[in-house]
Formats: sequence, structure tokens, C-alpha cells
Amino acid sequence: MSRILIVEDEIDIADLEKDYLELSGFDVEIENDGEKGLERALKEEFDLFILDLMLPGVDGFEICRQIREQKNTPILMVSAKKDDIDKIRGLGLGADDYVTKPFSPSELVARVKAHLARYERLISSNMPQNDMVEIRGIKIDKTARRVWVNGEEKQFTTKEFDLLTFLAEHPNHVFTKEELFREIWDMESIGDIATVTVHIKKIREKIEMNTNKPQYIETIWGVGYRFKL
Repeated sequence: MSRILIVEDEIDIADLEKDYLELSGFDVEIENDGEKGLERALKEEFDLFILDLMLPGVDGFEICRQIREQKNTPILMVSAKKDDIDKIRGLGLGADDYVTKPFSPSELVARVKAHLARYERLISSNMPQNDMVEIRGIKIDKTARRVWVNGEEKQFTTKEFDLLTFLAEHPNHVFTKEELFREIWDMESIGDIATVTVHIKKIREKIEMNTNKPQYIETIWGVGYRFKL
């Protein structure tokens, strides 16, 4: 649930805004004093701020300026002042929108929803995406080192995960046991390549419906293994 702080000294207006926003599913807090509103805005986590311009203590312009120095949280400024200079100043300080009183509460709710949605998209686009490998029902998250088989998460040891990932990243390529041993265990084979066979068996038990008829990791007799697309 998105959390919103309204800083508004006109109690009736603040309560009306709060009622409409809460009916739309938001968690809303109100401060009627500029100084208290600023303090909470900087110290607490909110998803959006609604600031009146004319406030006792600290005005909306100063609250906006200080919030924007520390946070990218959406800010809507509300004022009875219709002068373009105030709108320009507010937007110049980093406000995302400027609403002139009187306004319909439904319009305010619509603007709040729009700015929250835009901000969520912005955050999502800036977040680094995990490196994923997906093949026929198997989903491998290389970043988190997690594996799902047909939507069910399976637990893999470090080497099992590395071996599965390597094969899945090179589908239809046949690797000898010696090649896999060098790649995963990072050492030359010295005759102890049976460990590859053991790990393949354990992986199959976790990803195959029928280990006697594997659908993912094939044994190429006399050569090695191949991950089928």
C-alpha cells in the first residue's frame, strides 16, 4: 500500500483529500504545520507528497526544495495561487505537478495514481536485471543462483549449479567429461572425472521427469553430455 503525506494547514481540505485517497486504497498521513511536515518528509519513508504552498512555519516551496535534495519521491504542490510564476517556481524546485485550488478530489486521486505509476516504472527501469537463462521450463537465475523447474524451486549445490548453468548456456553442444571437469572444477583431469558423472546424475534427479529417459541432459555414448534445446 502506497504511503502519502499531505502537508496542508486547511484542515477541511486535508481531511477531504485524505478521505478520497484512502477510498482509493492509499495510506495517508496529515501534517498541518510546515516544520513538522518537513521533519516527517525527511525522516520517514513516503511514496508521494502533497504540499500546500502557504503553510505556517515553513512554506511548501522550502519543503519541496529540501525533499528534492535528498529524495526522488513524487511531489504534488497544491495552492490557491494561480500565478504562473508560482507554478514555474514550484516545478523548478523539483515538484512533479502543480494543482490549483479549487480542484475536484477525483482529479487529485487521478494525478496521484499517475505519478505513482510513472515513478514505479522509472524505478523498475533503473534496477539492474538479474542474468537469467530459460529453456523449456527450466529457469536459472545466475545472479541469485536459484533454479526453478516448471515453476518449482530446486536446491542445487555450488558445482551442480555451475555445471547445469554451463550446459544450459551451450545447448546442443556436446562436451566430453574432461572438458566439463576442466570448465567447472578449473583443473586438468587426472583420471578423477567420475565426479562429472555423479553430478550429472544428481542434476537429472532434480530436473528430469524420468531420469531413465532424460529430456534435458543427454548422454552421448562414448563422447560426453549435451543439453537439448
